[in-house]
Amino acid sequence: MTPGPSTAAAGKASAAAAALSEVRSGLTLGLGTGSTMRYFLDGLALALRDGGLTGIRGVPTSHDTETRARALGIPLVELHDAGRLDLAVDGADEFDPSLDLIKGLGGALLREKMVVQAADRFVVLVDPTKRVGRLGTRAPLPVEVVPFGWKAHIPFFREWGADPSLRMTAEGEPFLSDNGNLIVDLGFPGGIGNAGELDEALQRRAGIVESGLFLEVADRVLVGDADGVEVVDRKERP
Repeated sequence: MTPGPSTAAAGKASAAAAALSEVRSGLTLGLGTGSTMRYFLDGLALALRDGGLTGIRGVPTSHDTETRARALGIPLVELHDAGRLDLAVDGADEFDPSLDLIKGLGGALLREKMVVQAADRFVVLVDPTKRVGRLGTRAPLPVEVVPFGWKAHIPFFREWGADPSLRMTAEGEPFLSDNGNLIVDLGFPGGIGNAGELDEALQRRAGIVESGLFLEVADRVLVGDADGVEVVDRKERP
């Protein structure tokens, strides 16, 4: 059964509260993008106002997160000025048993990945609907591409068994990322067969800026529902 809106909201709030309990004063945080992160930002701002946390700096992964964080009074810093981040917190569109992720339905995958690679630790907030046995089962894989010649990637995507579609806005215009690039969403009937091989192939192709495959980077996934939070930690791979 798919959780209703109130159940999903309760799960997101529970996961955000659990992530906030891992934040200590003086940390520099990577602040992700999406609906679940809004709960985290609200909780972080409240803790800062109440004095429960001090000396926090945040690096936002999107214009949306930056705008929200500034409105809430969360101190922000540029990624290049932050140095190493203590902790990155973000949502995900899917996670599998190995804690590999698909991210990017919000369009911030490139900046999210840059922030994650700068962080000592990465904690992911999700509700139970994001759990899958194989990546690509429920969510498409977002791929950010430069506008020049973007249609030339379509045959390449299809060679990998994908059904590609250009992301559009509600107004019927091509969606542009915060970086001014297009996003092609790749549907995979039955899921992605080998995410590692696909990730490597996407990284090698000129014109592809980044993909929403976040492999071997999540340290902990917090799965929130109305009854509480399940904590899933990464196991070392052989």
